[in-house]
Amino acid sequence: MATIKVAVLGCGMMGQEHISYMLGYDDIHVKFLCDPSEESTEKALSLLQHKETPTVITKEKDLLERVEDIDLLVIATPNFLHTPQLLRWAKHPISILCEKPVAISEKQVRALRAACHTFKANIWVGMEYRFIPAIQKLIQLLPRIGPIKKISIRENRYPFLNKIGEWNKDVDKSGDTLVEKCCHFFDLFRLLSRSEMHTCSAKVHRGLLWDNYNYHEREDDPTPIIDAAYVLMDFLPPIDFDVDGDNYHCHGGESKADDSSRPLYRPHPSHQQATMGCLELCMFAEGSRHQEEIIVTGMEGRLEAYLPENKVFYYKRPNRTEWSDRSKPPPPSAIKEEITDCSDLGKVYPFADEIPQHCGYHYCSTAIEWKYLIDQIKAHREGGAFRPQVSLNDGISAVEMGINAMMNITNKCEAESRLQPIVACSTQSSDQLVNLAIQFAVQQQHQQKQREIEAAVDGGVPMRRKASLEKIAESKEACEDNTII
Repeated sequence: MATIKVAVLGCGMMGQEHISYMLGYDDIHVKFLCDPSEESTEKALSLLQHKETPTVITKEKDLLERVEDIDLLVIATPNFLHTPQLLRWAKHPISILCEKPVAISEKQVRALRAACHTFKANIWVGMEYRFIPAIQKLIQLLPRIGPIKKISIRENRYPFLNKIGEWNKDVDKSGDTLVEKCCHFFDLFRLLSRSEMHTCSAKVHRGLLWDNYNYHEREDDPTPIIDAAYVLMDFLPPIDFDVDGDNYHCHGGESKADDSSRPLYRPHPSHQQATMGCLELCMFAEGSRHQEEIIVTGMEGRLEAYLPENKVFYYKRPNRTEWSDRSKPPPPSAIKEEITDCSDLGKVYPFADEIPQHCGYHYCSTAIEWKYLIDQIKAHREGGAFRPQVSLNDGISAVEMGINAMMNITNKCEAESRLQPIVACSTQSSDQLVNLAIQFAVQQQHQQKQREIEAAVDGGVPMRRKASLEKIAESKEACEDNTII
């Protein structure tokens, strides 16, 4: 099998993280590094330790001219560049690993949705939190807790780190914190609930880290990014169970009808029983015992994952035999606890000994992501399908959840209520790309309406119906034209 020729577009912190893991795979050949910052490329080159001698390029357009010599492109640039770069590169038949978030504004989301069906590239989105050992173990244990009703994700951490140009503290370059940081968590909410968000509301703190982020030194009166948040959400119900008389059927479990293990949960259609989620974020909580906590509660048990402890706790709810006297709290003997220490990767991943394990920033999850990605590229080369574990749709959906949360902030002050929706910072050329993608989609929709009208005429549809179709097409076209800005 030929090596996979890789180009890294963006050699900052995440670009360097990817390079550090690529070195552990013999299938990878780092052929190009592209970044306008000499400091970043020098750090990237130092990681390679002369094991690779990539060509260093400072301009993306020069790298694009070498596309035929690239098998895999890693996009690890500032957030606002991801969408235009995907629009430029995805029309070529290569593989792309794009760091999160894939978009930062409603307009960028519309452009990706409009253009994605024309993409020739195989796209994998860098949502490596899915592969953190403790989180992956929690996912593996989900069938044991029955229908999921509550998901709580909490992050108590340090402020954003310094980056070149401090783009991650700029709303129009990062997408703001609920998109930049929390798209990881919104992706986990979708994955754990196996459903889409229905409604949400949020409360936030903004500007508490004004001095920490040196906003006071700027002369452009910036909008500070979000420093803390609570986001409450509910989800459309997944089909995870059914009830048949006294028998209970759940994914991963067996039907049981004896009295001691009768179902703990019998859904009633008239009650509010959809899965609920709560995201808690604090960006000024250095020194917390747990930086991340993921807690999932089902009708038969509960799972708790803690980081950096890297452990998962499983609790089984007692049945009526184990907790017979319901006038008293359940006895300690009725509570079953299992603890899995996921710092031993072999307890989570059978291929643990085959991957580099120097941890990096995300508990080895980036190494696991690369293992899966390389496997898919190989499968595709052999004529199979490329099946990303995190698809472009997954990446877009997580961004949309963050945007919706920001649109539903309920404690805005008067100044914040006048804030406009995020407009991604862009160059003239990248903005033209986004507009062209949206315009193309509008034209396609207009042509589809015209075909429907023509088919109606050919099929002998009454003139009144034809006129109605024409009127609908015209009104939709006008409405869609108004969305292009």
